[in-house]
Amino acid sequence: MKYYIIAGEASGDLHGANLIKALRQQDKEADFRCWGGDLMQAASQQTLVKHYRDLSFMGFVEVVKNLRTIWRNLKLCEQDLLSYQPDVLILIDYPGFNLRIAQFAHQQDFKVFYYISPQVWAWHSSRVKKMKKIIDRMFVILPFEKDFYEKDWQWKVDFVGHPLLDALVERQTALYQVNLQALQSTQQLDERPIIALLPGSRKQEIKRILPLMLPLAAFFADYQFVIAGAPSIAIDFYKNIMKKTGIYLAVVPNKTYELLALSNAALVGSGTATLETALLNVPQVVCYRGNSWSFQLAKRLVNQRVKYISLVNLILDKEAVQELIQGDMTVQNLIGALREILPPSRQRAQILEDYHLLRKKLGGVGASERTAKLMYSILYVKDAENPL
Repeated sequence: MKYYIIAGEASGDLHGANLIKALRQQDKEADFRCWGGDLMQAASQQTLVKHYRDLSFMGFVEVVKNLRTIWRNLKLCEQDLLSYQPDVLILIDYPGFNLRIAQFAHQQDFKVFYYISPQVWAWHSSRVKKMKKIIDRMFVILPFEKDFYEKDWQWKVDFVGHPLLDALVERQTALYQVNLQALQSTQQLDERPIIALLPGSRKQEIKRILPLMLPLAAFFADYQFVIAGAPSIAIDFYKNIMKKTGIYLAVVPNKTYELLALSNAALVGSGTATLETALLNVPQVVCYRGNSWSFQLAKRLVNQRVKYISLVNLILDKEAVQELIQGDMTVQNLIGALREILPPSRQRAQILEDYHLLRKKLGGVGASERTAKLMYSILYVKDAENPL
């Protein structure tokens, strides 16, 4: 089988790599061609067509500014698909790009699988009509997504559980071996407990969020604040932001899980990182601050039923972790929210209790393996409603 897989972000790269490994267990002779990141490249043992760092544009304004680049990437992908002639196209989240490619692939009679649903339950749910026509099989990872598609749109989809649980199990041994002394020696940290700062994985969001996080270090002298460096962002990028503020903190690149495993609390930009932080049992404050025009437009487009921006709160259907969004994300508000989750607060204990419930709702470990088995069976058992 020839698998063409497209991921456009760091989280998609992680889940794509684990899916590739699981597919190899089913199909020893599998051949892969990928758009993704370093993890997918290592798993597929093939050179990437494009790295996700050249694909990520956050917000409406940024997308408009980069329309020409996006158009060129779409054309490159279409031509590459025709050249490679895959047995199946597997799309991982990244809807702005992937839904356009899904339409093209459908027109060319390629089989299209979508792994990790676009958040159409939040944005433009009317797109589901078109998705049903161009996607052969949808694999969802959040429990409420199955109800959304099947009850609201009469589209049978497969809930496979969340692959983050797999990623954490895979890293569990290494995480247990992590200790503060080892991190201190390599990153020049001191003995104080750690508060992790996760300002995002894209340059645009880091530029807006990190400058508001940095001043907190002066208000919590008993703690040391450490920045989790995103895989695709150079350390110099963080240093340039710190230089503008005059506040310098340690940056730990490519070791977000290890850093979180040692942290007492975290300030986290919205996105998958909120769920990663929760699954590592770290109390958090969720932060979001985007381009003002993009944010105002988003407010008008978002489904009114969507009450939260963090996956933790969306899955639990309550504000388990505090969210500071746009104008509410100020230094003073961050200080107050952080104080509420440091030990020995009652709010901290409640958050940890909610995290336990969150794990149960996500379906347990094995999402990558379940998805790979299901995909492989569908490809070999034609038109099977339930090949497993």
